[in-house]
Amino acid sequence: MSTRPTRRVVLATGFATAATSLVSGCAMGGAGGGEARDIGGRKDDEGGKVSGRISVWSWDVAAKAMKRLARTFEERHPGTTVDIVDIGYDNAYDKITVGLRGGSGLADVLTVEGSHMPRFTGNFPSGFYDLTSLGGRYGGDFDRAAWRTVTGKDSAVLALPWDIGPCALFYRRDHFRAAGVDPASLVTWDDYVAAGVRIKKATGRKLLIMDSTDAGILPMLLQQQGQYYFKGGRVALDTPEAVKALTLMKNLQDEGLVDYEKGWDGLVTGTNEGKVTTTPTAAWWTGTLTDEMPELKGRFGVVPLPGFTTDGIRTSNVGGSTLCVPAQSKNPRLAWAFIEFLLTGKANQVSMLKREGLFPAYLPALDDPYLSEKQEYFGGQAALDVFARLARNIPPVENNKDDAKATDIVVSAVNGVMLRGKDPRTALDSAARQLATATGRERVK
Repeated sequence: MSTRPTRRVVLATGFATAATSLVSGCAMGGAGGGEARDIGGRKDDEGGKVSGRISVWSWDVAAKAMKRLARTFEERHPGTTVDIVDIGYDNAYDKITVGLRGGSGLADVLTVEGSHMPRFTGNFPSGFYDLTSLGGRYGGDFDRAAWRTVTGKDSAVLALPWDIGPCALFYRRDHFRAAGVDPASLVTWDDYVAAGVRIKKATGRKLLIMDSTDAGILPMLLQQQGQYYFKGGRVALDTPEAVKALTLMKNLQDEGLVDYEKGWDGLVTGTNEGKVTTTPTAAWWTGTLTDEMPELKGRFGVVPLPGFTTDGIRTSNVGGSTLCVPAQSKNPRLAWAFIEFLLTGKANQVSMLKREGLFPAYLPALDDPYLSEKQEYFGGQAALDVFARLARNIPPVENNKDDAKATDIVVSAVNGVMLRGKDPRTALDSAARQLATATGRERVK
């Protein structure tokens, strides 16, 4: 889940390692082998008549949104009760993993971040209901990248996407103005580095904040180029795209444009203190700015990410979540009916964007006039409209059950380059060999 204002996305990288290590170690548990259970039903039955009670696990503003809308669902479906349980993010994946391994104890509906979903379905292939017969028809209505995270073996639909994190470049208007740099001129990442040098000379400000405990902007840069750590089931850490991304990061480092801060608090505090002049990240950062830095109203603007080429993709994705039905649910049809109600209607999706800051993966919602409204905080710019226009171009990438094994290796490679000056190509070649050994996968040729 990537919502505003939240620490979850920033925490996710470190947490994912521990959580998925647990997942990997449990692959032979209660829901280890076999296939996902078919939820049954026809495409035209609209979920059918439902009754009874279900429980739903989520956290933070996502749980808040569901509690609000669950009451409407119950009114439309007399005889139903939906219990929303905020289990907190920090323990969520441990609880889900333990439940999948043991074959009991899970709620009827689970919130799982999109990038995590392939890890769970890969390690517990029979742990979830196959929603294809009822949910497959919605594939064209959702962001392609998000849809890929919910699609398993043989295109089985194992969840529905909820929110996404389309990326753009947040920038300080006053810093750019002081340096005489037009933010619209940042067409390529080379433009971005050149602008950073100029802005630093004029203002003393660096360009962006990174955290040495994670991979920084590397995953975002990889997805912008259409890949993650694997391609076609093979290790893809040393592809030309990966070398290009890490070389860019090294250039930023070599030019003295990176400020290092620890964790979410460091990112927020550093931004608030004006240490850096840009933040390349997801739409949910708008909520962090408006909620935690109201005194900076009017100082920020938003433009598309620079591309790797003048005609390259200008966005990426950070964060996002899904809703799924574990195979141990005793009332899967009611669970599905609630998911369908929550996620496949424009009104509810726009409502959750307005009230809880959940940026919709459901594409029809992006055409709502609300997204085109000018925002006073961003100097009168329609900032959400920037993300709405970019969202349809997020490249789908491959996530799989070995992502967490890759994370530790990638963080080490990134730090070797950024902090110890290693050559990006050499570092990534070494990382690719390590990951291939750790996973038994071949490398992309």
